[in-house]
Order: sequence, then structure tokens, then C-alpha cells
Amino acid sequence: MASEGDRAASSLALLLLVLLAGAGATGYPKPLRPNISGGGVPSMVLPLFLSLPNSTRRAAEAGYFRRRQLSTANARMRLYDDLLTNGYYTTRLYIGTPPQEFALIVDSGSTVTYVPCSSCEQCGNHQDPRFQPELSSTYEPVKCNIDCTCDQTKTQCVYERQYAEMSSSSGVLGKDLISFGKESSLMPQRAVFGCENSETGDLFSQHADGIIGLGRGQLSIMDQLVKKGVINDSFSLCYGGMDVGGGAMVLGGISAPSEMVFSLSDPVRSPYYNIELREIHVAGKRLQLDPRIFDRKHGTILDSGTTYAYLPEEAFVAFRDAIMSKLHSLKQIRGPDPNYKDICFAGAGSDVSQLSKTFPEVAVVFGNGQKLSLSPENYLFRHSKVQGAYCLGIFQNGKDPTTLLGGIIVRNTLVTYDRQNQKIGFWKTNCSELWERLHVSGAPSPVPSSSSYTNSTIEISPALAPSGLQGDVISGPFQVGLITFDMSLNVTYEDLEPHVSELAELIAHELELSSHQIQLMNITSKGNGTLIRWAIFPAGSADFISNTTAMGIISRLTEHRLRLPENFGSYQLVEWNVEPPSRRTWWQRHLLAMVVGISMVVLLSFSALLIWYFWRHKFEGPRTYRPVDSAVPEQELQPL
Repeated sequence: MASEGDRAASSLALLLLVLLAGAGATGYPKPLRPNISGGGVPSMVLPLFLSLPNSTRRAAEAGYFRRRQLSTANARMRLYDDLLTNGYYTTRLYIGTPPQEFALIVDSGSTVTYVPCSSCEQCGNHQDPRFQPELSSTYEPVKCNIDCTCDQTKTQCVYERQYAEMSSSSGVLGKDLISFGKESSLMPQRAVFGCENSETGDLFSQHADGIIGLGRGQLSIMDQLVKKGVINDSFSLCYGGMDVGGGAMVLGGISAPSEMVFSLSDPVRSPYYNIELREIHVAGKRLQLDPRIFDRKHGTILDSGTTYAYLPEEAFVAFRDAIMSKLHSLKQIRGPDPNYKDICFAGAGSDVSQLSKTFPEVAVVFGNGQKLSLSPENYLFRHSKVQGAYCLGIFQNGKDPTTLLGGIIVRNTLVTYDRQNQKIGFWKTNCSELWERLHVSGAPSPVPSSSSYTNSTIEISPALAPSGLQGDVISGPFQVGLITFDMSLNVTYEDLEPHVSELAELIAHELELSSHQIQLMNITSKGNGTLIRWAIFPAGSADFISNTTAMGIISRLTEHRLRLPENFGSYQLVEWNVEPPSRRTWWQRHLLAMVVGISMVVLLSFSALLIWYFWRHKFEGPRTYRPVDSAVPEQELQPL
């Protein structure tokens, strides 16, 4: 017979299954990798099965952490990628001795950190090579004990996580040194992590290597570091704004800005990070909603691994109607993906900084009365097929009364998860300039100014993030018309030259581009290797490459994240260059259209002439018959 603990765990799993089934009934797919077109709407990223401590244990652990001696060290880390383009943000983590580097999805809703293991037989092809325990001199497996789930041989601890979109991860638990990058004041620490032996669903197909779990739980990297006393029980996330991406993350405490507003967060009420949401205001007017609507079921959950925001039905309808009532000057259009009924508007212009002149300001009010103002980028996403069009990034959470706030709500907002004091703080800022705005000493030095738009891998730190480049190299109104880069391969010219087209296809695939966008500019022999210059052009008829796409390309290039087959050897990025769109005259921009137009006019005119000629000769009647001896008008002979 099952024990009370087993029955309680089963009941909780069933409760979460019902919750997530309700979210899935809306047709929202794949929370970890939403539709890249911008039309896909991901659902909750909440594990279906968790080894959750009971409320008494959580309260006791919270008290234990509060009694720990405060530490001034923290791990300051960059964020990569873009929430709406990639479906997630990643950070770089280094495991083992010597360190092995990994790109991990930042997820406050997960409680374990894991990477693919070299022995994994069912793991996808990810951004970095798999973790090789045998190459780390400090790695050791976590032996079977009463506090973990053991493998069949009762020798090693194992883990398993299943997610709402039916992806899963399972493997063994290991312990090794974990480093947090060059910008961290926190020294490498021994910590337990998962070494994957199996992946399914989106976890198998995603580009990122794994997940860094920041939730509440014994295996959480936060709980482990706090228990060791090396950081304060707090962490912060700052997501870059629309078209920018990147951002920053801090494990440990930071000085809260004076303008930061807070909401209480009760660890006993929910294993997830929750806030006390009471009101929503649109254009200064409070929505007529019962405050208890935001406290139903799991309350209001803040989750960094979820892309959009989801409201209970009644709250969503009121919010949608209030927004639409203020947009009479815009035209409502279809969303980018016909599979989803997105609410989109055209005619707002492409300048994000001017959206507040068209779309109303939104504010949320917490239980303590403090208010957080949201700009349009906190509830809109760009329409991927119509320039100057935007869609609502807040949706109805099916029939589920839980309120879920994803990353879109906190773009360009520093969010501090102050677990020690059981509150979450929000501060509107420019996350690309976070360290300067916080006056943090020892911040990363700025990259070259936008006047040159060039760089060399010799001068670039391997940990250089898109956010750093975004804020300095590609920022403001600058548009990217062309990206060129030189790469050196340790393959001879004679061996490489026949396979250049195949190499171009591989590079395009790795950079998530169409094959026609990348073109060979030059190829030369260099000793026993080959030097190649490539050019990347805008897609289709576009005049420029979006800053987000450009930064993703540059990030992959500078961090050597291209995965090429062994027959191409290893490569080294020599230099990259970004150029603005060429300034062409009206005649140059429309030359092709004019040539085609003139050709069509000539062709149609010639065809019409032929038709007229044949018609005239076909339908013209026979000439009048005249006898041989009939009189004819006399013709006067012309003098010679």
C-alpha cells in the first residue's frame, strides 16, 4: 500500500497534469521553442513531476537560508539569444577541470541544471560538444543515497524531468566544479548537476545544450550555492528590449535601485515564484475586475522560461477590449501564422521608441499598492510578415484560472528574486546598459564604437554576448545591410574547393539562414589551410537584416558555435564586418522593376501587332472581280 507521502505526491502530480492540460487545450504549442514566425504561442513551462518538499520543510529551509551569513560575492553573467526569436534566453556555464562550456536556457521554473552526457544515446545535436566526465579531473558521480532516486543497480543517483509540451530529460547526477565566466566575482564551486542520457521533444531538437534551473529545490543551482554560504539568497534577471535581445543575470545579491517596486512572494503557497497581482490599468483606467481573479489556483506565477503572458478568461477579455478601444487609428490584420488567432494591428511604424504614442500605457498594481508601469514592448511582439505591425503578446490561459507572466512582461526590466526576504522587485531600465545604470564597478569594457563596425576574434572575449554588441556596435537606428566574415580552415585548397557549395549550405543551416543569403566572396590558399570570405545578405527582397538576427549571427561566429563535419577540419574566425544598406538612388532601387515593365510593354505591343496583322488578313473580304477587257482608269506616264 502506498504511503501518505506517495499519495500526496501522486495527487500533486495529477493536479499539475490537469493544470497543464487546461493550458494545452488552447492549442498553444512548445513552450521552450515557440514558432519562430512570432505566431506560435507557448504555454507554461512547468514540470509535470517534481520532487517537492512539503510546506513545513519549505518554511524551515527558508528560515535556514535567512540565518546564513551574508556574502558579498555574486556571479555576474551575460544573457544570450532573444525570447521571442529563439523562445528562450541562454547563459554560458563552464563545468569540469579543464572547463567544458555550455549554453543553458535560463529557467526560473526548473529545479535542476543539466547538460548532455557523452554517453547519451538519445540526445540531439546541440550548440556545444557534450559533457565528457572522463576528461574532467574533478568529476565524481553522486552515489545512491536516501535523499535521491537511485538507478536500477542502486549505485548512482538519477533524475527525470517532464515538461508541459511533453518533452523530457533524464540522466544521472554528477558533481563537479562549475564556473560562471570571467565577469563573475564568484569563484568556481562544486555543485550537483544532471548528465543527460535521454532527451525527447523540444529538448532534443533545441539549439541550446540544456537548462540552468533557478527554481526552488535541493538540486537548484541557487539552493546549492546559498546552502554553501557563497552567495546571498537572491538572483536577478534583466531581459533586453524588443529587437535587442541579450541581457544580464546575477546569482547573488545586488543593491536594489531606489526606484525598484516590490511584490511579496510566498514560497509556501507555490513552489514557483509568485507575486501578489491585484489590478491592471490600461491608459490610466483600472480594469473592472475582482482582485481575487489573480489569486485563483496557483495565483500569479512569474516564469523566465515562458515567452508570453497568460490571463484568466475574464481578465484577458477585459484587457483585450481596453487595448483595442484605444487603437482606432490602426487597422486590425491577421497574424503571421494562420494556425493562431493572433490579435494584430498595422500602421504603428517600425520605431519601437515611438510605440507609446500609438499604444496605451499599461500598469500592474501589487498587493502592497506599488505600481509597475509597462511600455508597449512589454505586451506586444512584432508581426514577422508585415512591417510596422504588432500583435498582442498576452493571451487567454484557456479555462485555467492561473495567471502566468512570461518574459515579455519584463523586457528591459531588472527583476530581482529576493528569496531571502520573500519578495520580487522590478525596475524599468535599459538592460543593455545595466551595469552603467547600476554604477557597478568592474563592468565589462565596451566594444569598439559603431564607427568602424568591424572586429577581430583576437580582440573578442569568447564570452562576448549579443547584448554587449547590441548596446554598442549595432544600436539605435543603424541598419545592417551586409555581414562579411573571413574564416580560416585547416584543409588544403585542393581538398576544399570541390566542396565549397556544400560548406555554404552547412554554414547557412548553422546560422539559421536561407542558402541564397550566404555567398562566397573569395577563396585563397594559405599554407596548408584555406582562407574564405563569405557575405550574408538580407532575406528575400528585404533591404536590411534585423539587429536581432545580425547579433545572433555575429554571436555564433565569434563564439565558434558553427558545427562542421570532420572532413572540413577545424575553423578559426579571422575577422567580421557589418555594413549598412547601400544608399541607392530611386532609379537604382527600381531599375529591375523598370526593365521588367518595359520588357512587358514591348512584348505586349508586339503580340498585339501580330494579332492585328493576322486578323486583318484573315477577315478582309476577296478583291472585286474585273473582266480582262474591262476599262481601267487611264494612268499618265511620268516623264523619264
